[in-house]
Amino acid sequence: MSGSKPQLTWEGRQRDTFPKMANLPREAIEDVKKQSFWMPGNFVRAVQRTDQSFQACNDIVACFAERAKVEKQYAQQLSQWSNKWKSIVDSRPLYGSLMRAWQCFFTSTERLSALHSSISQSLVEEEGERVKTWQKGTFPKKLFCGFKESYDNKTNFSRAQKPWSKKLQKLEKARVAYHKSCQREQVALDKEKQANENSEISEEKKQKHTEAREKATEEKEKARDQYEKGLEEVTSYTPRYMEEMEAIFEQSQEEERKRISFLKQVFLSIHRHLDITNNESVKAVYSELHQTLMSIDEEDDLKWWKNNLGPGMPTDWPKIEEWVPHVKRLKRKKRDRKGKESRPVMIGGVKVRALYDYVGEEGDELSFKAGEVFLKVEEEDDQGWCRGVLSGGKEGFYPANYVEVVE
Repeated sequence: MSGSKPQLTWEGRQRDTFPKMANLPREAIEDVKKQSFWMPGNFVRAVQRTDQSFQACNDIVACFAERAKVEKQYAQQLSQWSNKWKSIVDSRPLYGSLMRAWQCFFTSTERLSALHSSISQSLVEEEGERVKTWQKGTFPKKLFCGFKESYDNKTNFSRAQKPWSKKLQKLEKARVAYHKSCQREQVALDKEKQANENSEISEEKKQKHTEAREKATEEKEKARDQYEKGLEEVTSYTPRYMEEMEAIFEQSQEEERKRISFLKQVFLSIHRHLDITNNESVKAVYSELHQTLMSIDEEDDLKWWKNNLGPGMPTDWPKIEEWVPHVKRLKRKKRDRKGKESRPVMIGGVKVRALYDYVGEEGDELSFKAGEVFLKVEEEDDQGWCRGVLSGGKEGFYPANYVEVVE
């Protein structure tokens, strides 16, 4: 009878469905198989991917928001370092190309500070907002049921698995019943054997043990038939079950593929922000810094020192210094008040020549060089100031004792 009937074990018929586990005890193999996607309820891991992907988006935003803070703090530290040492360097006795080279470190640092500040801003305002916007559109929620995708997947998986799961439960009951009948048969066989080997037991009792064993064998065969029918039912339904489950699973795979693809692009974009080794601005900073360092020229620096702080400095050697009349300064308010008083105004003006250089200290004063000729248009006031007009047309006050009338 066993030769014409199918294999009884589900594992034997579905050995291609489960990976081979070499060198593992049978219990471990059974545990792994029970965790298989095809087993009842195990599709929940595929359903949970939606929630996990949503949480991953939150984690990515939080992760790189924290990195943005690091970049911002680094930018601030660079700027603080630059400002501190820039003021110190300005007071040090370095000069020329060497000083310019040292100062270039601070200029470069300020540019790098701005770059890292920009990276910080991009990570939050560009990438963080990009993920949040995508997340909002990708994970619609269903009222009281979490994410719509999770709800739909769970519903579809459950619907597809329910008939097969019922058949599997029926098969399990048949298996348990069959194994129990096998156990009862074995007990009956042992008792029959013991009875036959004991000469003190009557033939009537031996006959009863034989009848009990035959009944146990008959019940076992019936249980076996039920077990085989249950297995055949599960086996015949399995292709349809697998087809429906795989179709639903592939839909969830496609959604997950889209998510992975998007997050890949996000990571690549973040990488472009963080990878300053390929940033042209950074390359330019260090290129210019290197050029400045290479331009340090000891001969030029020594020449600069000689001409600016050494023997080459321009010097006012002792010579006759002509006396220059003292100019009595007037406050603007007082001068304005004096200006309001009537003073003779010269029609057409009188030509005068400057005897000394004069630099006006207020906005209404003229500035001129010794020898310059211009017009006096108003007589001297009691404070010693006249009003004049330069050749360029500018009008203003000047000290009367700084000029002479041109004959």
